[in-house]
Amino acid sequence: MTEPIISIRDLRKSYGDLDVLTGIDLDIDRGEVVCVIGPSGSGKSTLLRCINLLEEPGGGTIALSGTTVFGDGKPQNLDELRREVGMVFQQFNLFPHMSATENVSIAQVKVRGRSRKEADEKSRELLDRVGLGDKVDEYPDRLSGGQQQRVAIARALAMDPEVMLFDEVTSALDPELVKGVLDVMRGLAESGMTMISVTHEMGFAREVSDRTIFMDGGVIVEQGKPDDVLGNPSHERTKQFLGLVLAN
Repeated sequence: MTEPIISIRDLRKSYGDLDVLTGIDLDIDRGEVVCVIGPSGSGKSTLLRCINLLEEPGGGTIALSGTTVFGDGKPQNLDELRREVGMVFQQFNLFPHMSATENVSIAQVKVRGRSRKEADEKSRELLDRVGLGDKVDEYPDRLSGGQQQRVAIARALAMDPEVMLFDEVTSALDPELVKGVLDVMRGLAESGMTMISVTHEMGFAREVSDRTIFMDGGVIVEQGKPDDVLGNPSHERTKQFLGLVLAN
């Protein structure tokens, strides 16, 4: 049996008296696509941010390909984690004074140590891959929200991550711009990229994920194949949530 690419045990996170994650156990296999759903405040985004150690957990362990990156109450091997795990957020966070190519290249040069020529070549290849081959020299204010989000995805991919984390990446987009971003994510899933996506797009979760996780109150309430969790949930709380979401 192969070792999980991400292994989480008893992960906890609190903000003062508010417990946001309360003992998460989770393994993610290499090449697996996992969609995380649940109501606002359930701990979904905090889970992603703890996996990438943008938020420091209050306890538990996180291992990446068998190497501990959080344990004994502190981060470990942080550089390796940053190299291997990419993340895309709700907000695009592009540099407004840089072109699409420059936005994708900057971290390659500063973190990966690539030459500017090498980085720009890779950036243009990735921008073409996400459907922006004709926008490589455009600045963010000349791009739609969906196009900016695809630049952000290209930027994360440029670091050659082993795992991609997506935190509600379509939630800030107008409905007609969502499809382009989801199509890029579908392509990544088909290519074998390990992905964890916090999403409210139930159709996407059903179509793309190998496993769907429902969270509420800082715990994993239910998980399994998307057709089971979304189509025939076993937990009453999951049924209640989906009843409200799918009715809209």
